[in-house]
Amino acid sequence: MKLTPIDITQKSFRRALRGVDRQEVEAFLALVASEFEGLVREVQSLREETRRKDEDITELRSRERALQETMITAQKACEEIRESARKEAEITLSEAELQAEKIVQSAHQRYVRVVDDINEVKRQRVQFEASLRSVVEGHLKLLETFTESGPEAGIEYLPAKKKTADEK
Repeated sequence: MKLTPIDITQKSFRRALRGVDRQEVEAFLALVASEFEGLVREVQSLREETRRKDEDITELRSRERALQETMITAQKACEEIRESARKEAEITLSEAELQAEKIVQSAHQRYVRVVDDINEVKRQRVQFEASLRSVVEGHLKLLETFTESGPEAGIEYLPAKKKTADEK
């Protein structure tokens, strides 16, 4: 059973023949009731404060959980971004390597064409020299033939004169 300040003030005692001084008992009971009332108010105040503190703790724990979840989400996002950047870097590197390979291959093909062109020009040169040599040798033989037959054959070696306007 809970005892309240009103219970204390309304408490009555049986009268005894030579009992205690009634006024003194009532004054003491009033003092006890007053002190008890103050303690009850303090307990109620402390209970209210404890309830508020519990609510604050609950709210703070809720915030803490939200912050932890946010932090976990941020870490996951960071990892995803890091992984995405790594993959993108790998793709970029692969593309660069492929492009470099194409450039090297193109340069090699061009080199082969240039070497082929040089070989073709050398072949044409040899062919031209042989052709020219045969033409020169043919002309030398012709000159030798003309030289051997001499002026008796009726060939003049002097260059022809130009005709003047009167001779025309």
